[in-house]
Amino acid sequence: MPSIFSYQSAEVDWCEGNFERSAVIAEYYNWDGTSLFSFLLLTPLNFLVLEGDGIGNVSELQACERMKLCTHKVSFFLAGIFSTYFHMTLSYMGQLLDELSILWTLAVAYSFWYPRAYFPKCIKTRKQFCWLTGITTVISTLMSFVKPTLNAYALNCIAFHLLYLTKRELKKCNDKRVHRMAAVMVMWWVLAITSWLSDRWLCWLWQAMNFPYFHSFWHVLIAMSLLYCCPLVIYFDVSYEMPSFKPKLEYWPSDSWPVVVPYVILEEPHKQC
Repeated sequence: MPSIFSYQSAEVDWCEGNFERSAVIAEYYNWDGTSLFSFLLLTPLNFLVLEGDGIGNVSELQACERMKLCTHKVSFFLAGIFSTYFHMTLSYMGQLLDELSILWTLAVAYSFWYPRAYFPKCIKTRKQFCWLTGITTVISTLMSFVKPTLNAYALNCIAFHLLYLTKRELKKCNDKRVHRMAAVMVMWWVLAITSWLSDRWLCWLWQAMNFPYFHSFWHVLIAMSLLYCCPLVIYFDVSYEMPSFKPKLEYWPSDSWPVVVPYVILEEPHKQC
C-alpha cells in the first residue's frame, strides 16, 4: 500500500499530463498557475488592497480590522502553499491539505465577516457564531476523509451561498461602484468555474486537442475573482460593524485601467452639532 505522501497517491488527477515538463513536478502548469497567482500574486495584492485604507487615527478600529485581515491573509498564504504542494506531488496528503486549507480559509472568512443580520435565530453574538462555524468545520473536516473525490465539488457549492448573500446585499446598496465590482467578481467566478468543470468533465476533448490546461486557468481566474471579492466583503462588513464610517471603493492605479486592484477606504462622516 503506497504512503499517503507518495507521488500520485491522490484520488484526484487533473487533465494535464503528469511529469511532462519536469521530472519532479507532476502537473507543471497547474503547479505554476497555483504558485504564481494564488501564492505569489494574490496574497501580496491583498496586502496592498486592504492596507491602503483611509481609517486615519482611529487606532482601535484600525487594529481590529487589521487583525482580521492579517489572519485571513495567512489562511490564503497557507492555502496557496498546500495547493502548490498538491499539484507538485499529486499525493493523497497533498490533496487533503489543499482541500482542507480552503475549507478552513472559508471558515475563517465566515467567522469574521458573516453579517449578523443573517445569523440563525438561536445565535446572539459573534462569539457564538464562531463556535458554530468551528464545530461545523470540524465535522466537515472529518467527513472529507469519507469520500475525498467529492470534497472539491462540495467546496465549490459554497460559492452559491456567497453569491446569494451578495445578491441580498446589493439590493440594499445604491452605490454603482459596488454593483460594478460585484458584476466583475461574478464574471471572473463564472469563467473560473467553467474552466474547472471543463477540465473535469471534458478532459477527453482537451486531450484530443492537445490543450489539457483548463485547471491552470481555474487558478488564475479564481484568483482574479477573489481579488474583487475581498474588498467587497470588507465594504459590507464596514456597513454593518462600523456604522459611523462610510466605506468607499477605490481602484489602483486608476479607474480607467481595464484590470485594476480595488480597495476600501473609510470616510468618517461629519458629526452633527
